[in-house]
Amino acid sequence: MLTIQTFAFNPFQENTYIVYDELGNCAIFDPGMSNAAEEKQFLSFIGEQNLRPIALYNTHCHIDHVLGNRFIYEQYNLIPQMHEGEIPVLVDVEHRAPMFGIRYEISPIPETFLQEGEIIHIGQHQLHLLLVPGHSPAHLCFYQPDQKFLIGGDVLFRNSIGRTDLPGGNHQQLLDNIKTKIYTLPDETVVYPGHGPQTTVGFEKSTNPFIKG
Repeated sequence: MLTIQTFAFNPFQENTYIVYDELGNCAIFDPGMSNAAEEKQFLSFIGEQNLRPIALYNTHCHIDHVLGNRFIYEQYNLIPQMHEGEIPVLVDVEHRAPMFGIRYEISPIPETFLQEGEIIHIGQHQLHLLLVPGHSPAHLCFYQPDQKFLIGGDVLFRNSIGRTDLPGGNHQQLLDNIKTKIYTLPDETVVYPGHGPQTTVGFEKSTNPFIKG
């Protein structure tokens, strides 16, 4: 069984996730730590749980989701993995960080990329990759079909959706993808979003003011 630990990091209160199995293998999703205190909190949890980081994934590459990429690389020699369509977004972070007054150590650029339909592994457990653009050009979500959970990034929030007014955003595309890629998952699927509390597919289909199921 996979366990999910959530941290809310950086001024944007971005959700960073550690997903780990029974043997301590763990994957890191969207590391957003932006200062020494957040880095210490992250490392303390890894140490206390005796976890072994095996992979680093970015759902997408907006600034708040990649601030910790360099830190994770330096700590564990893990190069971030993402869809190739997010590379222009990642490169742009270097120019955007000063606008927010945020320290940003440049992320490594991967040499290989994730694709829709691909399956990643945390130990013996599988996560299936869904390409869900709209908030960003090549946003990925990570779905675990046995435990029915989704590492969803900034696609679907509790009673909200990802903003689409940033470069590469497309409002109708996001709505269409939520309907065809997310709302077709089982209603009991727990969505772990990039900001705010978790929700479920069924709850959002019934109550989300932006898009009903």
